[in-house]
Amino acid sequence: MTIGVLSDSAIEAMISKGEISADIAVTPEQIQPASLDLRLGLVAYRVRASFLAGRGICVTDKLADFEMHRMDLSNGAVLEKGCVYLVPLMESLALPQGISAVANAKSSTGRLDLLTRVITDHGTEFDRIPEGYSGPLFAEICPRSFSVLVRPGMRLNQIRFSGGQAALSDDELRALHMLEPLVSGQAVIDHGLGFSVDLRPETGDLVGYRAKPHTGVIDLDRIGEYNPTEFWEELRTTEGRIILDPGAFYILVSREAVTIPPDFAAEMAPYLAMVGEFRVHYAGFFDPGFGHGAAGGQGSRGVLEVRCHEAPFVLEHGQIVGRLVYEHMAERPKRLYGADLKSNYQGQGLKLAKHFRAS
Repeated sequence: MTIGVLSDSAIEAMISKGEISADIAVTPEQIQPASLDLRLGLVAYRVRASFLAGRGICVTDKLADFEMHRMDLSNGAVLEKGCVYLVPLMESLALPQGISAVANAKSSTGRLDLLTRVITDHGTEFDRIPEGYSGPLFAEICPRSFSVLVRPGMRLNQIRFSGGQAALSDDELRALHMLEPLVSGQAVIDHGLGFSVDLRPETGDLVGYRAKPHTGVIDLDRIGEYNPTEFWEELRTTEGRIILDPGAFYILVSREAVTIPPDFAAEMAPYLAMVGEFRVHYAGFFDPGFGHGAAGGQGSRGVLEVRCHEAPFVLEHGQIVGRLVYEHMAERPKRLYGADLKSNYQGQGLKLAKHFRAS
């Protein structure tokens, strides 16, 4: 029985066995150390509301009730801010028994405040695919801060496959931290490795960015081309605190630098619902090798996508806002994040999505 998160080699084997199939063959660039990038298909459906198919129901049957209109993506189409879209993905699954999957938004997707989730036929949860599932995959996309231009083949989501209980217990996490430090500073371990927000930078007073409410469209194929000042307001403070505005979206950074050793992966998750009226958007997965061997050997800091909810909320320097849930790899990947792959965010500090020019 397979125990742990499947590596790139195992994902390649799943493709060769037809357990992962696609309308257009999966490319090597889609295969990450511990996950597979998923590609948008040819059409987007504008729907009235987000939905799950539910037990015994196919997504296309539910779509008939909620579709407003459809758009051909072949030549590019704009997904408008505040609207909900459903896009069939190119990939489909025929999972064997004992192997389940979890999907999540890619890092750049989260940093653009694109709410992007995978749904399946008969599904009762977002981003969770049970063992033995056989059928198509769909991406639900809701741009929250910026309208975006998309085309077929764009990769907004990624999916991770695992068998058995992959997550480390707190005792296992403490033992791993003793063997190889996972975080700079003191390790706060409670159902994962806690991390806090940095609002007292070592140099200067720039602590984050807040999305502007009325901006132009972002073409997701354009990398490093957009002026940050047209889309973001800088957040500066010397007091070690900021006040989050309800409904606003922020890019902040963790105080701690974290490391994911080669035999492990991790997923960013909310810390506790009761810590405040905000949520870390947590774009997704941390591949094996994230922060491992980064510049200075001190790991990489995590960029936080934060949205405030019902009431203004004071966020203080060092306040714990999230946690990393570490998982065993079933085997070490052939390639590691940052070492063998081009990695936009290895050794990062406070950083916007790759679509924006460096300040």
